[in-house]
Amino acid sequence: MVPVRTVIDLTHVITPGMPVYPGTEPPTLQEATTVERDGFAEKRVCFYSHTGTHVDAPAHMLAGGLRLDAYDAGYFVGEACVVDVAGHHLVPTAALAAHDALLDGCAFVLLHTGWARYWGHERYFHGFPVLSVDAARWLVARGVRGVGVDAISVDPVDSTTFENHHELFRAGRITIENLR
Repeated sequence: MVPVRTVIDLTHVITPGMPVYPGTEPPTLQEATTVERDGFAEKRVCFYSHTGTHVDAPAHMLAGGLRLDAYDAGYFVGEACVVDVAGHHLVPTAALAAHDALLDGCAFVLLHTGWARYWGHERYFHGFPVLSVDAARWLVARGVRGVGVDAISVDPVDSTTFENHHELFRAGRITIENLR
């Protein structure tokens, strides 16, 4: 018998005017064809690949890094563990290590920072919690495939070095951002 798995949708719906990373154009959705006029209905959808809930692969920031299509589809399926790190501005390794038993065997670590409550507000883009670089290294060493956050990025929005992205990407890991 196959064990039953619970799937929980943590994604934001793509809509015009939704929050996007500062400087990114918002998505557009246009009626392209209609059943009445054309015999079938289609929408023209235009948005950047980092709109809404999305996955970043190493090629996002590393020249020659793996793109999402280089991963086997099975890479994206696995146990996910949610770690509540609300209250931390810079999430230390100790906050993750306190959940060591929970994280054992998890393919993905989802950080619940509480920041999703600001989705749709200007505050969402500023001051959100992020991992310390040591915590990112610790997660890589544990063998997780990816790290997800309920914020706009795994690095501060004003970062120019993107240390957490680079730490995870150099190890071939993925990030999942804008979870809800």
